[in-house]
Amino acid sequence: MQFHHNGYVSGNPLTQPPAGVGIDRPAELPDEVDVLIVGSGPAGMIAAAQLSQFPGVTTRIVERRPGRLEIGQADGIQARSVETFQAFGFAKRISEEAYHITETAFWKPNPEDPSKIHRAARTADDPHGISEFPHLIVNQARVLDYFAEFMHNAPTRMTPDYGYEFRTLSVDDEAEYPVTVTLVHTSGELEGLERIVKAKYVVGSDGARSKVRESIGCTMSGDKANHAWGVMDVLAVTDFPDIRTKCAIQSGNGGSILHIPREGGSLFRMYVDLGEVAGDDNGNVRNTPLDEIIEKANQILHPYTLDVKSVAWHSVYEVGHRLTDRFDNLKDGDAADRTPRVFITGDACHTHSAKAGQGMNVSMQDGFNIGWKLGHVLEGRSPAELLRTYSAERQVIAKNLIDFDKQWSTLMAAKPEEMADPAELERFYVQTAEFPAGFMTEYKPSMLVGEAIHQELATGFPVGKRFKSSPALRVCDANPVQLGHHHRADGRWRLYAFADAAAPQEASALREWAAWLTESPQSPLLKYTPAGTDIDSVFDVKVVYQQDYTNVDLGQIPAAFMPRTGVFGTIDYEKVYATLEGDDIFEKRGISRDGAIVVVRPDQYVANVLPLGAREELSEFFAPILIEH
Repeated sequence: MQFHHNGYVSGNPLTQPPAGVGIDRPAELPDEVDVLIVGSGPAGMIAAAQLSQFPGVTTRIVERRPGRLEIGQADGIQARSVETFQAFGFAKRISEEAYHITETAFWKPNPEDPSKIHRAARTADDPHGISEFPHLIVNQARVLDYFAEFMHNAPTRMTPDYGYEFRTLSVDDEAEYPVTVTLVHTSGELEGLERIVKAKYVVGSDGARSKVRESIGCTMSGDKANHAWGVMDVLAVTDFPDIRTKCAIQSGNGGSILHIPREGGSLFRMYVDLGEVAGDDNGNVRNTPLDEIIEKANQILHPYTLDVKSVAWHSVYEVGHRLTDRFDNLKDGDAADRTPRVFITGDACHTHSAKAGQGMNVSMQDGFNIGWKLGHVLEGRSPAELLRTYSAERQVIAKNLIDFDKQWSTLMAAKPEEMADPAELERFYVQTAEFPAGFMTEYKPSMLVGEAIHQELATGFPVGKRFKSSPALRVCDANPVQLGHHHRADGRWRLYAFADAAAPQEASALREWAAWLTESPQSPLLKYTPAGTDIDSVFDVKVVYQQDYTNVDLGQIPAAFMPRTGVFGTIDYEKVYATLEGDDIFEKRGISRDGAIVVVRPDQYVANVLPLGAREELSEFFAPILIEH
């Protein structure tokens, strides 16, 4: 963490000084805003948190509840989400209070007595080292709390506006504030009264029954599996030996349980198979009594017993897989130069079962994606065309998620005798581990993602996929750090320069690139950094040398990697790295010894890989993305 560069900070360094719209921020919801976010679930909160880093953007987030969420339905936090939490500064703290999943136990009918279950296999949760971060279980409400804290400490001093329910909206592209939103007060003295707010953009994060989605005419399509599950968070006394281990349980009577230990040491969640649902059920299965769910759980667990003492929350749902035709208000036939004004995220545009643990995780990536893009457009960094990439990128990801979840939920509901191979469930779990961990997202070439022409220069950083961190040694203080952990949710692009083999002080391709970056009129650093702002306000440029850190003299490092920032123009020494002995990032990530440039988007996805000599190509890549200053 960096602070003090604008003067001594005696208080909490996580609290940034107020700036822009955060200075004298009005307590009441204004009549006009730049961005109105509807719904304070994970997708809405991460979008708001990202936008809180743009001081010139007036963002408000409205929620129909009168206050913070107390009990959340989602609890699984995949490793990709924890990487994202690191960008918002709370990965370590939330990990300390969460339950860590390290393995999954698979229970099946005992061949000697199929009426009883036995442990058939154990599988490591991350056998391939997909991420340095863990797979966590923690209450969704706590995730929202951390985002709320980040927003409140941000320059814009953002807080949710509770007690407003969305009714409808209309769009007039010719108006200064094109989106007119009708809200209604849900609590307090004004309960029941309508309120009109005008916005430049609206983000609908208002759940599976989204009224924002309805207002822009998006249609949900998909199917139901006609299979019901009861879910409950409970405190219980049991003789089941793996009660503190994640388990997939298939019983001899055909019922199944997905068992998830919860944080705190005692609480756990069970997804209990309630069986097939008749086509004419009309949702009656959702009225299944809690006692019946508990009884069914005991049947599946036989010969073990479950004595439930307290139930924190429970529900019944039918598996469904649905996807909207688009994620914004643009329709087929709209003018090619028309840009979207309304976006939907999370459950508003994709729904699926809870058993793959993807709902909250994929929803947060929706919000992260649209958040930085809106910030760039509204602060004048990027053209409005950038916003068309949101639906194009995220709808494909949601479709892939639904396809995966159909396979996983079908296998979970299958009877053991219906499987060709008794080990089919655990084999599928292992073979597809990278997908539910959140790392199979791969954005296709677009204005934001280059063609992988030079991918061989950095094979471990696939273009379109998330930047997979690796340790490097910070030269200034000889501290080993995870390179990707310094990629904060501050809206900046990252340029990682991996040096060629020449000694740092010698003439080299890297030194030529660094000189071009700070001197050429075609340099993105000079073209797109607004006058009067720090030279690293748009691009965070870092270098990694191949040599041992003792051979890297900071006095010989190009200025591009040691910028002067802050009101006093102090030198930032934390952008110069070297390889770690025994853990060489060049070898680990397949980086050419001739060097490479890895371009990373504000949301941590690799946008391009280029040779050190491809200066014109780098300049051309950013031409349609950023606006010259």
